[in-house]
Amino acid sequence: MVALTKEKIIDNIYHQVGLSKSQSRAAAEGLLEIIKETLESGEDLLISGFGKFLVKEKASRRGRNPQTTKDLQLRARRVVVFKTSGVLRDKINAN
Repeated sequence: MVALTKEKIIDNIYHQVGLSKSQSRAAAEGLLEIIKETLESGEDLLISGFGKFLVKEKASRRGRNPQTTKDLQLRARRVVVFKTSGVLRDKINAN
Protein backbone atom coordinates (compact mmCIF):
# COMPACT_ATOMS: atom_id res chain seq x y z
CA MET A 1 0.00 0.00 0.00
CA VAL A 2 1.31 3.44 -0.93
CA ALA A 3 0.28 6.54 1.02
CA LEU A 4 -1.47 9.40 -0.73
CA THR A 5 0.69 12.45 -0.06
CA LYS A 6 -0.12 16.14 -0.38
CA GLU A 7 2.13 16.28 -3.47
CA LYS A 8 0.15 13.47 -5.11
CA ILE A 9 -3.11 15.30 -4.36
CA ILE A 10 -1.67 18.44 -5.99
CA ASP A 11 -0.60 16.40 -9.04
CA ASN A 12 -4.07 14.85 -9.30
CA ILE A 13 -5.71 18.29 -9.22
CA TYR A 14 -3.22 19.49 -11.85
CA HIS A 15 -3.97 16.57 -14.21
CA GLN A 16 -7.70 16.09 -13.59
CA VAL A 17 -8.94 19.67 -13.19
CA GLY A 18 -6.54 21.42 -15.52
CA LEU A 19 -5.36 24.15 -13.15
CA SER A 20 -1.75 25.26 -13.29
CA LYS A 21 0.65 23.64 -10.83
CA SER A 22 0.66 26.74 -8.59
CA GLN A 23 -3.15 27.00 -8.72
CA SER A 24 -3.43 23.29 -7.89
CA ARG A 25 -1.11 23.76 -4.91
CA ALA A 26 -3.11 26.80 -3.73
CA ALA A 27 -6.40 24.88 -4.05
CA ALA A 28 -5.11 21.88 -2.10
CA GLU A 29 -3.43 24.01 0.59
CA GLY A 30 -6.55 26.20 0.89
CA LEU A 31 -8.84 23.20 1.35
CA LEU A 32 -6.56 21.62 3.94
CA GLU A 33 -6.37 24.92 5.83
CA ILE A 34 -10.18 25.16 5.94
CA ILE A 35 -10.35 21.59 7.27
CA LYS A 36 -7.68 22.28 9.93
CA GLU A 37 -9.31 25.54 11.08
CA THR A 38 -12.72 23.89 11.34
CA LEU A 39 -11.42 20.99 13.43
CA GLU A 40 -9.22 23.25 15.60
CA SER A 41 -12.31 25.29 16.50
CA GLY A 42 -14.00 22.08 17.70
CA GLU A 43 -16.57 21.94 14.89
CA ASP A 44 -17.45 18.73 13.09
CA LEU A 45 -16.83 18.61 9.34
CA LEU A 46 -19.26 16.85 6.98
CA ILE A 47 -18.30 16.12 3.37
CA SER A 48 -21.31 14.62 1.59
CA GLY A 49 -20.58 11.30 -0.11
CA PHE A 50 -17.25 11.02 1.74
CA GLY A 51 -17.71 11.13 5.49
CA LYS A 52 -17.70 13.13 8.68
CA PHE A 53 -14.78 14.25 10.85
CA LEU A 54 -15.92 14.48 14.48
CA VAL A 55 -14.07 16.24 17.30
CA LYS A 56 -14.50 14.16 20.47
CA GLU A 57 -13.62 15.10 24.04
CA LYS A 58 -11.62 12.46 25.91
CA ALA A 59 -11.59 12.60 29.69
CA SER A 60 -8.38 12.17 31.65
CA ARG A 61 -7.73 8.56 32.57
CA ARG A 62 -5.26 6.22 34.18
CA GLY A 63 -2.72 4.65 31.90
CA ARG A 64 0.41 2.60 32.09
CA ASN A 65 3.81 2.96 30.49
CA PRO A 66 4.23 -0.39 28.67
CA GLN A 67 8.03 -0.31 28.99
CA THR A 68 8.21 0.35 32.73
CA THR A 69 4.66 -0.80 33.69
CA LYS A 70 4.51 2.38 35.79
CA ASP A 71 1.05 3.91 36.29
CA LEU A 72 0.48 7.43 34.99
CA GLN A 73 -2.34 9.89 34.42
CA LEU A 74 -3.23 10.67 30.80
CA ARG A 75 -4.55 14.22 30.40
CA ALA A 76 -7.95 15.16 28.98
CA ARG A 77 -7.73 15.89 25.28
CA ARG A 78 -9.64 16.26 22.03
CA VAL A 79 -9.31 13.71 19.25
CA VAL A 80 -10.56 13.60 15.67
CA VAL A 81 -12.61 10.60 14.58
CA PHE A 82 -13.59 9.88 10.97
CA LYS A 83 -16.81 8.09 10.03
CA THR A 84 -17.30 7.14 6.40
CA SER A 85 -20.52 7.97 4.59
CA GLY A 86 -22.74 5.09 3.49
CA VAL A 87 -21.87 5.87 -0.14
CA LEU A 88 -18.12 5.58 0.46
CA ARG A 89 -18.52 2.51 2.68
CA ASP A 90 -20.46 0.76 -0.11
CA LYS A 91 -17.78 1.64 -2.67
CA ILE A 92 -15.01 0.37 -0.39
CA ASN A 93 -16.81 -2.92 0.20
CA ALA A 94 -17.87 -3.43 -3.43
CA ASN A 95 -14.43 -4.73 -4.39
